[in-house]
Amino acid sequence: MDALKNKIAEIIKNLYGVEVPVEFAAVPAEIEGDYSCNVAMRLAKAAGKAPREIAAEIIAELPAEYEYTIAGPGFINIGVSGRALFAQLDGAWNENYGYNQSGAGKVAVSEFPSTNMAKPYSVGHLRPGTQGWAAKRILEANGWKVITDNHLGDAGTPFGIWATGFKRSGKSIDEVTIYDLGEIYIQMKADMKAEAAAGEHALADAAQDWLLKLEAGDAEAKELSERFNKISLDHIHGVMKRMDLVTDYELGESFFVERGKELVKKFLAEGKFVQNEDGSVICPLDEFGIEVPMLMLKSNGAALYATTDLACLDYRLHEWKADRLIYAVGAEQKFYFEQLFAVAKKLGWNAEMQHVWFGTIDQVGEDGKREKMSSRKGVVLLEAMLDDAEKRVRENFAGTELSDEDVRRVAVGAIKYSDFIADRKTGILYDPNKIFALTGQSGPFCQYACVRMRRILEKNADFAGADFGDYDFAAEKTILRKLLEFPGLVAAIADNLEAHRVAGYCFELAQELNRYYENAPITSAEPAVKAARLWTIERAATVLERGLDLLGIQIPDKM
Repeated sequence: MDALKNKIAEIIKNLYGVEVPVEFAAVPAEIEGDYSCNVAMRLAKAAGKAPREIAAEIIAELPAEYEYTIAGPGFINIGVSGRALFAQLDGAWNENYGYNQSGAGKVAVSEFPSTNMAKPYSVGHLRPGTQGWAAKRILEANGWKVITDNHLGDAGTPFGIWATGFKRSGKSIDEVTIYDLGEIYIQMKADMKAEAAAGEHALADAAQDWLLKLEAGDAEAKELSERFNKISLDHIHGVMKRMDLVTDYELGESFFVERGKELVKKFLAEGKFVQNEDGSVICPLDEFGIEVPMLMLKSNGAALYATTDLACLDYRLHEWKADRLIYAVGAEQKFYFEQLFAVAKKLGWNAEMQHVWFGTIDQVGEDGKREKMSSRKGVVLLEAMLDDAEKRVRENFAGTELSDEDVRRVAVGAIKYSDFIADRKTGILYDPNKIFALTGQSGPFCQYACVRMRRILEKNADFAGADFGDYDFAAEKTILRKLLEFPGLVAAIADNLEAHRVAGYCFELAQELNRYYENAPITSAEPAVKAARLWTIERAATVLERGLDLLGIQIPDKM
């Protein structure tokens, strides 16, 4: 079809002396043709002719191997035989079908899920994990080398809050759990808020003192930090394993504190940063249209997120030689990243920096209305969400022999897919009554399509590679057309990392396969037809599994 696009562009240049991009869109099943082109309507003004007249002139010059019709005001509809689609797919097929090497030789860093230490893994870090992993897989499918980093929140003000609260709690460091630490943090935040309302600041001062102690290498502060980190990492790794997430590195904020302070000192000396009268350091960003300068160091010399993120940027660009940096972080941090990326530009760090932001996770409230997920009204811990998901899968598949691993894969697939149904910039609705269904747009629906194809192929393994002669592939046209879209989709989403387009593609392919099974029997078909249909299913299974893999969704053995 690329050759046909080029041919149409060449005809237009010859006939009308202009160069215009030519794009095809798939035609719905009820309309004549397989692909449609609106170029005649876009040429009407320049050519001074009616679109249908232009369409007729273009068609007259096109090769006769396709069927052409003029639809509506001037669409050129192109009919392609099933055999021609088969030939296109067969010619393009290889062991890496769908992938490309456009990013070969380039390095990207995908940061996720960036969990906080001494706090249980919450649903707030669900989307950073799923979106960050999808970004990694999409770029790898386009030839990039991708380094993944879980940028742990293991320094800064939160540590001071945990340390102060822990000392107040009277708990033993050897007995405290991640949930104890989470409760301590919540209670401390509430107490500090009440204290501030009363015009006092003893707790805030104590928290700040612990932070300074840690930065100064105080033995007790280091012991507390290390213990908190051990408890947290064991918990974080357990949840990430259940979610099929893993990162190459876990370089937290503490790793970058000193490097960040040295960089602030360096850029202050070079005049790129400015020191205020109170001793704090800022980076003015007026030249980028940002009126609010970025605070790079506190007045007492303590590091901030900006301090460690500056060092992290420096490390990734100069140690890892990254060409592209991806931060999977929620929409509430949009302004912060605008500032951070502007700071990088001011320093002459010109790699591509991308904030892959997303909306909130909502739930259906008791009144039936959509609301933000809340610990008071629903699941907030990711472990609890996963437990609930696995319970629902077992209930939905009662009577089916599913292994524990298959239950986990279906549960995780349902949760992940729900994140990708819509553009990541919108909020997602966690609706258990829909996301685990085997009908409608859901992860289990797509997973089941893969399991079904595997079962068909296993039952008919003796037909693998059988001859299907001159079979016309008329019944397979919509499937073949869909499979031919996959490489273009993978290439198209490399820039904006639009994982929802992959999810939509997987659902549409699974739908087409369901329709196909109803109209194209396999087991009872004559040998040549059966072989052709198994050839089609084998390639559809590969593409659908690759599409789901880009979303981090694994296929169960049984469903």
